[in-house]
Amino acid sequence: MDIFGVISSLFNVVAQANNQGALNWLVTKFNEGGFFMWPILASLIIGLAFAFERLWSLSRARINTKDFIIKVKKALDEGGVEAAKKVCENTRGPVASVFYAGLLRYNEGLEAVEKSIMAYGGVEMSFLERGLIWISTFITLAPMLGFTGTVQGMIEAFDAIKEAAQISPAIVASGISVALLTTLFGLVVAMILQVFYNYFVSRIDRLVADMEQSSIELIDALYELKNNKR
Repeated sequence: MDIFGVISSLFNVVAQANNQGALNWLVTKFNEGGFFMWPILASLIIGLAFAFERLWSLSRARINTKDFIIKVKKALDEGGVEAAKKVCENTRGPVASVFYAGLLRYNEGLEAVEKSIMAYGGVEMSFLERGLIWISTFITLAPMLGFTGTVQGMIEAFDAIKEAAQISPAIVASGISVALLTTLFGLVVAMILQVFYNYFVSRIDRLVADMEQSSIELIDALYELKNNKR
């Protein structure tokens, strides 16, 4: 089949979906796909559940870092470390948590502050990445289930040819169409989850960069505070 044939087939599919209604068309094709459509659907539902949970968690983790740093520095200048701790306690997000962990070790020296920030930064990063492994798993699993369903459908198509004792275009076309539905749905599920996964990775990278840059500014502010006390 040439490129024009592929485009024509896609237009026919879209036209068929429009005539039947998108939901009715999806239900019809889902039922035609056979058993393996159910684990693919489960992969989509569970994957989206993890995606929505990460979306909610990362949205809560996002703050205006510049304003937060200004508040912390102002609190350090006016009320010292204890005032800065209160600012961190009243602010959500990983940056505030890392700052608070560092400020708790201020009495032990700035070296202890740096170690605490590094250690707690790793903990916060693991919290941010929690659940991504499952989304990645379903991205890989959905197409594999689709290909497995396609192989099963092809086997059933050849069994139908064997029982009919002849190669009928109708039998072959129908069997192959049903077999390829699982691959189609598996790839669509993987693409949907991949978009979420890439978005989360980019958000986490920005948050980690904010934590690292903000931590450097906190250390500098604490050095200034210590020097001013001398």
